[in-house]
Amino acid sequence: MTTKLTIDIWSDVMCPWCLVGWGNLRQALDTLEGEIEAEVRWHAFELNPDMPPEGEERTAHIARKYGRTLEQSRGVQDQMREAAPAAGVSLDYEPGKDGGDEPAPPAMMWNTLDAHKLLTWTRETHGPEKQTELKLALFAAHVNARRRIGEHEVLLDIAEETGLDRDAARAALESDDYTRHVRAEERAAYEMNITGVPAMIVAGKFMIPGAQPPEAYVNALRRVAEKLDG
Repeated sequence: MTTKLTIDIWSDVMCPWCLVGWGNLRQALDTLEGEIEAEVRWHAFELNPDMPPEGEERTAHIARKYGRTLEQSRGVQDQMREAAPAAGVSLDYEPGKDGGDEPAPPAMMWNTLDAHKLLTWTRETHGPEKQTELKLALFAAHVNARRRIGEHEVLLDIAEETGLDRDAARAALESDDYTRHVRAEERAAYEMNITGVPAMIVAGKFMIPGAQPPEAYVNALRRVAEKLDG
């Protein structure tokens, strides 16, 4: 018998560990194929809600935010990159992903309120699978192509590339209603004591914090399925 589960993931596109966690979860779900069928839904968590529109260079940002030297900041980024291949994801800049052989643009951190608005709109109007497609496209745009995803037109380009209607996506970005939806999701995270991401809530009540290895997700999801089926 296949158990159907919801997995609600609080995450930010700026978070490399969120991409690593997703890669490991995906591997776990592949292992559990036939046992567990999961509906994945993404929810808003802004790591840097006060980030200005012009963004901030990534290494300098990590050093400033966490009180590290630039060298320590680079070491943190190296650690994340080393964890990525086992998860089946890449945290490296990929020349040509955004066209041409130009020098690599700077690795930046951006304000993600509008990205979250677009993701929330996509889930509500096109469903969780399309939302996941957009989420992964945003990860690729930010991490691998270093596109300026704090800007409306760049977000609209990514939405259109994912098969979403550009004018409808623009209306969502300009909507105060979706700002309120994002704020409500962030309040929900606060009320559940989610202080870091990724954070996964399985079946509406079982939390799996942080980017876990695939076997940890397999074991946790099996335990939840057993509780629900028992």
